[in-house]
Amino acid sequence: MAKVVVIGIPGETDLWLADLTAGTVTALPKPLTGELATAEALRSAGGAVIKGVDFAVAVSSEAQVFAGHYDG
Repeated sequence: MAKVVVIGIPGETDLWLADLTAGTVTALPKPLTGELATAEALRSAGGAVIKGVDFAVAVSSEAQVFAGHYDG
């Protein structure tokens, strides 16, 4: 099972590395290389890259999550 997730959201140019074991989120340094750079280029062109994740929802606030809501 994955313990690290790379996250990017619309309007944010950076990609973020979430380490689920450590409980940390940090910006990935640029320049990216290899397949990650290729995937980021697709994202920059408007594409979405999803691999190894079975649930992801962007929400406007932490309060929305704890209230059981997400923006539809």
